[in-house]
Amino acid sequence: MYRVAKQLPESEKFGLASQIRRAAVSLTNNIAEGHGRYHYLEQIKFMLHSCGSLEELIDDLNICVDENYLPEIEIAPLKENGWRVRQLIDGYIRYLRQQKNSEVGASSVQETSRIYDENADDSRVSI
Repeated sequence: MYRVAKQLPESEKFGLASQIRRAAVSLTNNIAEGHGRYHYLEQIKFMLHSCGSLEELIDDLNICVDENYLPEIEIAPLKENGWRVRQLIDGYIRYLRQQKNSEVGASSVQETSRIYDENADDSRVSI
């Protein structure tokens, strides 16, 4: 992605090129930070952030084609690689969720949304 950013016109140096570099770093940083966490839910959260950065990168590649900054023949393999990375991240998220759900005697957080009611019985939610 850094090579793509270097190929963009000078007018995009502080725009699209900068965004591409930041999103690429964010993708790998979130994977690394999630890996360093000890709780499955935290790891999943960071993997989901990395997916967001990956989606940004794919959109940035679309912009490169739309604006004729780079030929589609150069961009297509990068997008294919991006979708492959997405599959790997999704698989890892599934693995983390399975690990979390299979913990013996583990506490869990209920991820349902409900209207706040100060008189509600919160005994159903375990943390």
